[in-house]
Amino acid sequence: MTTVQFWNNQIIAEFRANEGRVGGPFKGMTVLLLTHTGAKSGKQRTNPLVYYAEGDTLFIFGSKGGAATNPDWYHNLAANPAATIEAGTEKYDVEAEVITGPERDRIYTANATLIPTFGQYQKNTSRTIPVVALRRRA
Repeated sequence: MTTVQFWNNQIIAEFRANEGRVGGPFKGMTVLLLTHTGAKSGKQRTNPLVYYAEGDTLFIFGSKGGAATNPDWYHNLAANPAATIEAGTEKYDVEAEVITGPERDRIYTANATLIPTFGQYQKNTSRTIPVVALRRRA
């Protein structure tokens, strides 16, 4: 198991044990668990992610800490937009949609205002960090 997988597994366990609350670097942030299908493998994968909410829509950010490449979960959602999230004590199915243009910029800026680290992530990379909307499926 890689260090990242180990770290994610620790956060997932903490999230589930504490009704969606986690500490460490995520203390005080809104965190969800995203379960998605691998684009190549077809396997289910779960990632803890910080989210920003507007109404019933939750937005997640492919920051990968400002790395030069997008995270694997982003490619998986692009190939298979049906996913499941856990937010707090709630678990439900969502449909993912990549947000672009001025709407992407507005949402990213709103999140970076709340969590300045996200503003730094964008400065650390030449790529545009993706914003993905998660909307509850009927």
